[in-house]
Amino acid sequence: MRGHRRGGPEQLTYEIAPRPVPGRGEVYGLIPFTRDGAAAQFVAVPAAVLAAEPAPLDHDHAAALPPAGLTAWQGLVVHGGLRPGARVLVQGGAGSLAVQVAVALGASVTATADAEAADFVRELGAEQVVDHRSERFEAQVKDVDLVFDTVGGDTQKRSWQVLRPGGRLVSIDATKEGGRFFVVEPDRTGLEELSRLVADGEPAPPVDRVLPLAETAQAYAALEQGHRRGKTVLHVS
Repeated sequence: MRGHRRGGPEQLTYEIAPRPVPGRGEVYGLIPFTRDGAAAQFVAVPAAVLAAEPAPLDHDHAAALPPAGLTAWQGLVVHGGLRPGARVLVQGGAGSLAVQVAVALGASVTATADAEAADFVRELGAEQVVDHRSERFEAQVKDVDLVFDTVGGDTQKRSWQVLRPGGRLVSIDATKEGGRFFVVEPDRTGLEELSRLVADGEPAPPVDRVLPLAETAQAYAALEQGHRRGKTVLHVS
């Protein structure tokens, strides 16, 4: 329904607007945390937080991009001030898209991971991968411009040692020693930038598995398993 005037009943006029017809890959986005989630056939979401779905991606991969992609974009660019040529350390397995986004923006990336994931992280674009189980990253890395931390705790505390003077530490785990802590937010501008990077070939959101909506319980159970190489996606047909 389209409204045309406000006022008393004698001024109210309206017309029935045609129902929008969905097309392939219309929009994608991150649902605000104040609303119900997306494990449903339909969900109401503010248009202001949506952007056109990246054309190269199917719906499943597009659905995997906003949570981790916006976390990476906001952490690296909005809060981290990333510039081309910067040296970046990405801490933790949750940073796979952060590796890709940083590389796509012209950064030199080092990442921490376990030995089983090292080749996977290199394929994402990391120039150096440090096995956090057998090596002390602070003995391998120094003078970085930006640390993007998804681990927190002792890892975050030790990360200060590898920063150059004036370098920044940004974390999704609340920091008690300075640095910048943030929680990802819905962001159309960030989505549009991610779509532009995808169109240029980076990033490609890793998807570990795709399950039908009827198997939502199994999808959440899968999140408890270790060594996942990407997102678990619910496919709504």
